[in-house]
Amino acid sequence: MALTPLTDREISLVRAGLAIVEPHAADLTVYFYTILFARYPQVRGLFPDNMDGQRDRLLRGLLRIVDLVDDPDNLVRFCTLLGRDHRKFGALEAHYPAVGECLLAALARYADTAWTAEVEAAWTRAYTTAAQVMIAAAADDARSHPATWAAQIVRHEHRGHGIAEITVQPELPYPYLAGQYVSMLTPWQRKAWRHYSPANAPRHDATLTFHIRAVPGGRVSSALVHRAAVGDVVTLGPPQGDMTLAAAEDRDLVCVAGGTGLAPIRALLEEAAHSDMRRYVDLFVGARTAEELYGLDDMLRMAQRQHWLTVRAAVSHQHIPGRQGTLPQVLREFGPWSQHEAFLCGPPGMVEAAARILRQDGVPMARIHHDPLSDPVLNTSLVPARTEPESEYL
Repeated sequence: MALTPLTDREISLVRAGLAIVEPHAADLTVYFYTILFARYPQVRGLFPDNMDGQRDRLLRGLLRIVDLVDDPDNLVRFCTLLGRDHRKFGALEAHYPAVGECLLAALARYADTAWTAEVEAAWTRAYTTAAQVMIAAAADDARSHPATWAAQIVRHEHRGHGIAEITVQPELPYPYLAGQYVSMLTPWQRKAWRHYSPANAPRHDATLTFHIRAVPGGRVSSALVHRAAVGDVVTLGPPQGDMTLAAAEDRDLVCVAGGTGLAPIRALLEEAAHSDMRRYVDLFVGARTAEELYGLDDMLRMAQRQHWLTVRAAVSHQHIPGRQGTLPQVLREFGPWSQHEAFLCGPPGMVEAAARILRQDGVPMARIHHDPLSDPVLNTSLVPARTEPESEYL
């Protein structure tokens, strides 16, 4: 969708307005949702019962839109992702004017006397522009895909250490690429979407397998591991992410996986095996202890069948024969990696450290692939990439 860019004056006013209200961000988001639900109670059902995370999500979405307001191409890409993603929440075209009305009212309240007619006009245009892209993207997506996919659990196996291997069968074909991630809604937590990566490349029977760890205090993950059973039905949102083999062109790969972060890496390697890939892959699997080296045996068996795959393990908190140290430390020992394409998945701290080592080893940031470390749709990278501070993604 083509946009008429905001003028320099409008961009300046939008950013100045946000700078004024930013110190009051927490109060502003509370006020926004309060008046939204009071004026339009019918939209309350679109949101989770616990609104704390949702308030933060609104603020980060606003910040990114304002950051991109002088970059029409990437603004369109970002708002397109938002529009498609919001279909799973049940967002309709009629909801956007209500949200805009209440957002402008909240901004006006906390900007106080700085909220002039000119500032309001600039913000109105900025919001209207973003909303139009989101509405158009949702309408376009609706022509070819459902908003969500119902998927029945057909296998549920405990793998130890609070991990379950869960296979689901979608009622309708679910198109995705190996390495992408999926948002999932369970029957036990209303409107609480969580993101998980399939551990397999697309199959002929269309089933997807997820490796899910019960996070301490995590109501969704704990329910999936300890409560879910064969026959239960979950809901899948559209696939997201660009961590696919297509991103690697023809370079050799270095893959780093920690914990259940092995899932998308495993899917990528499975896809590589199906495609008779003619490049080499070095896979590093890490954990705190040898018992927590989840999925290592499966990867070693794959390496026996595929000459192009080399698998190494790293244990950081246990003295055992063989390689010891954190995963990033072991990764450094086996370099250099400057000619490789890198795929990283696991705990954020591990991903950050591994990416830092790869950068120091001469791997350009554009060749280091990992999923966003926080809310995916708000923090996903945009293509072609905008020049961002490295800290935004790491």
